[in-house]
Amino acid sequence: MRDALVASAFQLFLERGYEQTTVDDIVALAGVGRRSFFRYFPSKEDVVFPDHERCLADMTAFLATSEESAEPVARVCDAARLVLLMYAENPSFSVQRYRLTKQVPGLRAYELSVVWRYERELAAYLRGRFADRSDGSLRADVIASAVVAAHNNALRSWLRSDGQGDASAPVDRALGYVQAAFGAAPLPMATATVTPLDQPDDVVVVVSRRGAPLWRVVQEIETTLGRE
Repeated sequence: MRDALVASAFQLFLERGYEQTTVDDIVALAGVGRRSFFRYFPSKEDVVFPDHERCLADMTAFLATSEESAEPVARVCDAARLVLLMYAENPSFSVQRYRLTKQVPGLRAYELSVVWRYERELAAYLRGRFADRSDGSLRADVIASAVVAAHNNALRSWLRSDGQGDASAPVDRALGYVQAAFGAAPLPMATATVTPLDQPDDVVVVVSRRGAPLWRVVQEIETTLGRE
């Protein structure tokens, strides 16, 4: 029933437009009553985002079951990937919704409110992990905002391509920037030293923390060699 309502709603949105479609139109096409619609969706806006409540609950549970040893920035990045998986489950639907929200200002505002709820969950988890820091709340809010911004930037790029290709690659790349900037770094991200140039063979020694992105290591090597 829930899926039938969503399918009917989007069929009408595409045929008539969002503003011109009513709840009565949707239930008539689906062959159910208004009561059935509101049993699943509080409003017409909610039928456009039918999977976000489930995804938000999954994210909350994922963060709540985190082990104390888990690196917090990596953990919230993994939590953000749950949102990506939701979109990637049905690329054609996700692309349709993306186009619809771009056309309807009210839906764009609604989507922003949903995004804020994800960000709030990430920040709440981080505040708990950074409770012993004087700047814990600030750090939590900044990192949560960065995770959401990085994830959404890559996700929108994938949606603009009509959902072609693997969505995880650009998202992983974007979240890698966040982890490089805010993640735990017991050692420098990447440093390189070069032996004197009068040696027969130049030798480069690289020290990098585990998990550092390969592009960052290569960048540091190139920069160091260029300075010598």
